[in-house]
Amino acid sequence: MKKIECIVRPGKLEEVKEALNQYGVHGMTVMQVMGCGLQKGRKEVYRGTELNINLLPKVKVEVVVRDGDAAGVVALVRKAAMTGAIGDGKIFISSVEDAVRIRTGETGEDAV
Repeated sequence: MKKIECIVRPGKLEEVKEALNQYGVHGMTVMQVMGCGLQKGRKEVYRGTELNINLLPKVKVEVVVRDGDAAGVVALVRKAAMTGAIGDGKIFISSVEDAVRIRTGETGEDAV
């Protein structure tokens, strides 16, 4: 199994969720996060003082899928989240050793 962590723009969350649902991925975790990368933040003026805001709001979407579905899910998320501008985000893929569904006790891919 693979865990796919997607850091995307907040305005792209609905498009990413819709793409995942159409692919058949219904279980996901969504978190509001702050971060920076190539965007390097922005400058704002507050009461005459210039402030560097280097942590920007992003959304983190986590899903766990079967090994064979990982490439398709990554392609879908990339297509749904891309604007072509700096700050579109990143996708991280890692291996998942095991999973357990608490309610039924199912393990492995059956739990996903």
